[in-house]
Amino acid sequence: MSKVIPHSLFTDFDINLFKGGKHYRLYEKLGSHVMEVDGKKGTYFAVWAPSAKSVSVVGDFNGWNANEHKLHVRWDSSGIWEGFVPNIGHGDIYKYKIQSNNNDIWTEKADPFARLCEHPPKTASVIHQAEYEWKDGAWMGYRKDKNGLDRPYSVYEVHLGSWKRKQDNSFLSYTELAKELVSYVKDMGYTHVEFMPVMEYPYDPSWGYQLTGYFAPTARFGTPEEFKLLVDTFHQNDIGVILDWVPSHFPEDAHGLGFFDGSHLYEHPDRRKGYHPDWKSLIFNYGRNEVRAFLISNAIFWLEQFHVDGLRVDAVASMLYLDYSREDGEWEPNIYGNNEHLEAISFIRELNQEIYASFEGVQTIAEESTAFAGVSKPVDLGGLGFGMKWMMGWMHDTLEYFKKEPIYRKHHQNDLTFSMTYAFTENFMLPFSHDEVVYGKQSLVYRMPGDEWQRFANLRLLFGYMFTHPGTNLMFMGGEFGQTAEWNFQKSLDWHLLNYGVHSGVQQFIKDLNKTYKNSPALYEKQFSPEGFQWIDYGDHENSVLTYVRKGHDAKNDLIIACNFTPVVRENYRIGMPKKGKLKEILNSDATKYGGSGLQNHDIKTASVAWHGYPKSIEITIPPLGMVILK
Repeated sequence: MSKVIPHSLFTDFDINLFKGGKHYRLYEKLGSHVMEVDGKKGTYFAVWAPSAKSVSVVGDFNGWNANEHKLHVRWDSSGIWEGFVPNIGHGDIYKYKIQSNNNDIWTEKADPFARLCEHPPKTASVIHQAEYEWKDGAWMGYRKDKNGLDRPYSVYEVHLGSWKRKQDNSFLSYTELAKELVSYVKDMGYTHVEFMPVMEYPYDPSWGYQLTGYFAPTARFGTPEEFKLLVDTFHQNDIGVILDWVPSHFPEDAHGLGFFDGSHLYEHPDRRKGYHPDWKSLIFNYGRNEVRAFLISNAIFWLEQFHVDGLRVDAVASMLYLDYSREDGEWEPNIYGNNEHLEAISFIRELNQEIYASFEGVQTIAEESTAFAGVSKPVDLGGLGFGMKWMMGWMHDTLEYFKKEPIYRKHHQNDLTFSMTYAFTENFMLPFSHDEVVYGKQSLVYRMPGDEWQRFANLRLLFGYMFTHPGTNLMFMGGEFGQTAEWNFQKSLDWHLLNYGVHSGVQQFIKDLNKTYKNSPALYEKQFSPEGFQWIDYGDHENSVLTYVRKGHDAKNDLIIACNFTPVVRENYRIGMPKKGKLKEILNSDATKYGGSGLQNHDIKTASVAWHGYPKSIEITIPPLGMVILK
């Protein structure tokens, strides 16, 4: 006789929602839930396995014997197996042993809805039910005012396993990060932090992008409550938290979602749609209602249960196109004969609609590398519904330009100015992410030409240009102090470099840039609108100088930016001005405290000399490989 008591958390309404792909809180029903039934303490289990002939819960508590605790299949053709097992609870480890109708194939799977997984390389799920008392009520109350599209968005991208490590090279815990990382991000002045995937993953070299535990923060750094403490502490310090989220593919690990019940349950059965050649992983079946509900529930879970402020959605381009990374013959056109993945596009729109309808003051951000139209336009206007999109073209063109010797830059100024021809077609975030400092690409500072002084001057100029270009910005950890080695996920950043002036100078410049950005409405109030930007002169190729204006709602906050992309000092450089007045230099990347040469501008007044089509003008010094911001 089975030792499983029949029990269900599902109503008929739940089942109808699930079958229709509209149940967005599946984590409240599926998975393991500690409870009391008929006066007995134990755990309720529910798992979706429609192709199963039998499903058992196995674990240490029954010697991993599939005959001990067999779940009951529901009568309603939902494919859900469920039941209550007495006398097991918080901390017990388990898997589902599934016998398939498909040739009696047996699989042994981790729970897709587990709230905690064993510490890798172990792969079982852990029954986990613990309380956490949030202390971020103030932040959650005014988050919408901090997290809007007309607010400063300076993001520090972090890989939790390698930001900093202990002397013995072991990880910092979530609790230790809540002290060290939070205070660092606050001191640097970033408005947001973005974590590379924290959901459980088996393989360290995947950096977290090959997920198996979609509802479980990785056990590498502690418990779910300790991860909540980390988010909570950021919030108490007025810093938003963005999670990297990966709905584009998943690994074929035996304990994962692949071939879950002996059938292609989560992945598309056609390899042309269901297998990712680049990452050798499986692709979700976006046309299957229950899979859509699983994914949308997962996004909602992190926003609701962990108070997360945004999701950066990974590899969106790979979802949008049927021919992504495929040769002719390796993909099949859609019903209209083109390459758009209609089910994936429909899923993305539904995801964004549900997130923005359910949570005030959150953002979704697309990592999307193509010219697909309307990525950050609302769904009801025909868009995909994201709040922002990574500006990959800007990132590529800018780094290509900066690696050129200054003497040749005059022939390539269009590489810098081209971005302004499409800067307002989307709500763009400017990224220098982890992908730019791995696989032989070198660190940012070592991609710069010249001697040490020039390399670091170029790096400060790059960041100054980035922060004053329209859009929000994101910087991967280490860039803020000029990390020289490529990023290595197996060890800490090279914090000892801050003992050297050139590195501490870059760090101080980033602090001051963040402060200037947050204190300058002209840099964020209209960051996604053409009204927020105006060229003064983009045509001075000979001197490799760009001058432009950033504008907010109030003209008195306008900023003038001048960038000199050569090591030649531009003295008495004349810039046209729309009106009469005095100007003050509020930031200069060449200041001695940043490691620069110390050229500055004082007492700048407009003269009645028409220039650049304006009635007035000023004369300033633009330092070598430097940028200045005037107000």
